[in-house]
Amino acid sequence: MKRIAALLLFIVFFWAPAQAQLGLKGGLNAAVLQGTVGTDATYQTSYHAGLFYEMKVIGNIISIQPELLYSLQGTERKSDFENYRSKLHYLNVPLLAKVTIGPVYVEGGPQAGFLLKAREDGVMVVSQEGEGGATYATNDRSSWNDYKKLDVGVCVGAGVKLPLGFALGGRFNAGLNDINNVKSVRGVNDPELKNRVFQAYLSFQLPSIN
Repeated sequence: MKRIAALLLFIVFFWAPAQAQLGLKGGLNAAVLQGTVGTDATYQTSYHAGLFYEMKVIGNIISIQPELLYSLQGTERKSDFENYRSKLHYLNVPLLAKVTIGPVYVEGGPQAGFLLKAREDGVMVVSQEGEGGATYATNDRSSWNDYKKLDVGVCVGAGVKLPLGFALGGRFNAGLNDINNVKSVRGVNDPELKNRVFQAYLSFQLPSIN
């Protein structure tokens, strides 16, 4: 895993072919963990930010774009018995193929996500005391050991390039592997947790390197 990350970082920052553009990007996430037990899991709003490096392959039409992004993901649960968020902090490294026609582009490719931090916070009911009575407890803890440290997924997206190097885009990231690291003794009905993230972003590209 460390060798793969090092190789991708080398590509992003040190390989500079003709017509390459370094850029910055950031925006909003709508994230959920698909497979969360119960029906009360909802998308939580968070953010992502980082760098990308667009390398032209065929003219201005086809390019390869590695990225290095910090992304806050996870899920949110709301019901009569609990209201808390699982916050998963990732370093995501997508490697995308990009096709641009005029100002419009589409993109897609694999992504490796490396878990940096995991926490849960919120409140939940711990006991019921007669009609209308309930005792609540605050839950704020590290959940680092509850999740696997590598998330492998795919990304698809589209956007439009604007004047002065800016662009607006959207993307969907789907994790392919189960990141649940908590298993019961019997292993029966253990949930498979997979990241699902919708992103909207604004980017800015520096002038081309020739």
